[in-house]
Amino acid sequence: MTGDRQRTGTADTIPVPVALRWTTLADGAARDPEPPLPQPRRMIAQLALAAGAVFVLIMLASSWAVSRLAEREAVNDTANTTNLLAMSVVQPALRDALLTGDPAAYDDLDRVVRRNVLPNGIVRVKLWTPDGLVVYADERRLVGQRFPLAPEQLDALASPRTKAEVSNLARSENQFERGGGRLLEVYRPVWTPSGAELLFEVYGDYASVETRAQGLWRGFAGLLTTSLLLMLVLLAPILWRLIERLGAAQRQREQLMRTAVDASELERRRIAADLHDGPVQDLVASSLVVAGAVESVRAEGREQLANRLAQVAGTVRSSVASLRSLLVDLYPASLAAAGLAAALTDLTRPLAARGVQVDLRTEPAAVGRLHETVQQIVYRVTRECLGNVVRHAGATRVDVALAHDPTHPTHPVLLTIDDDGAGFGPGAPPVTEGHFGTRVLTDLAREAGAVLEVAAAPGAGVHWRLRLRADGARR
Repeated sequence: MTGDRQRTGTADTIPVPVALRWTTLADGAARDPEPPLPQPRRMIAQLALAAGAVFVLIMLASSWAVSRLAEREAVNDTANTTNLLAMSVVQPALRDALLTGDPAAYDDLDRVVRRNVLPNGIVRVKLWTPDGLVVYADERRLVGQRFPLAPEQLDALASPRTKAEVSNLARSENQFERGGGRLLEVYRPVWTPSGAELLFEVYGDYASVETRAQGLWRGFAGLLTTSLLLMLVLLAPILWRLIERLGAAQRQREQLMRTAVDASELERRRIAADLHDGPVQDLVASSLVVAGAVESVRAEGREQLANRLAQVAGTVRSSVASLRSLLVDLYPASLAAAGLAAALTDLTRPLAARGVQVDLRTEPAAVGRLHETVQQIVYRVTRECLGNVVRHAGATRVDVALAHDPTHPTHPVLLTIDDDGAGFGPGAPPVTEGHFGTRVLTDLAREAGAVLEVAAAPGAGVHWRLRLRADGARR
């Protein structure tokens, strides 16, 4: 593996047992990055496509509605025409002899029908008796045949009125009307001079429905198209302006986040400087004064007091060391000045001094993909894990590696820390044992959108994995 490297001990890495169960402490992978704002031109194009889809759906629905409307109007027109023809043309030409099959009566009516009825868009004319006998039809093969009347036809005779509908050409009496397309059917009662009731039935051409539908459709489609185009023209600048304002708001938020990060960094530097120039210097001076007092008291022979003062001096020196460690945590000088690789090297040196073999590997490409804020997280996670090794693990060897892992495109930077220490039980990772530092690191990893995992078993050491987003973008 290429990259900056500090090694104490063997070059082989510590193996991670395959059977170990990984515990996820922070799952930043579940926090997907916010999608970028769409480009205005793309949004306008999407709006146009959506409007086109809506236009097609509206056209289809409108086509169906216009067809139904045209059909209803054509049926009504045919019904009105049939009423007029029945009362003014057909009924005056009826003779009672038609009921007995008189050829002269039939011919007289047939001439009237062919001259005055059929030219009005009528395809077929029939006259029925109430018992279903056809006494007249312009198709002579139907005359004399008997067919059962439909309930609607009987109802028109029982309650004299005109009924109109789209004809059901599947009925047996319509055998000669089939093959020419759909027809409009209208029937109503008429009476012979003696008062005999007959059912007058005509079949109108359905082409009138199509002609009427086309006329309605042309007017409706023009109005609909104009309305949709006008809506697009009005919405486009509003949508464009809205996207621009959203983009400005996003840029402002990113600037505020960068300002907050910078302010946090400045505040850490200020606190570190105040601690160094104030309490740390005062405690150092106090430790020197107490150390001098120890020597003076011991020279006077007051050994018991000298021992107590020596304990006080040791406590002060320990406090100074703790404060200096806190200063490094707040603002690690090597991280700010020399970079993450050097800061990690500084963290591993105390372990080497204690006889722990350390293998540190850092890839410059991986370090370069991390924002300064996330480098702080890497540093603190490493410091806490190495501190656990010193305090609890009893390990003789530690591997620390920061590398680029292309198998995880959302979190391509991977930090691994493995030791060969005593480990711990699978049900008790450090985060559940009251380790405040580990809980803090879990919160930091979660806030940074990182994935923090741990695996351990008695005698198998402790193994940490921290997966980070590229460029350190905070989510």
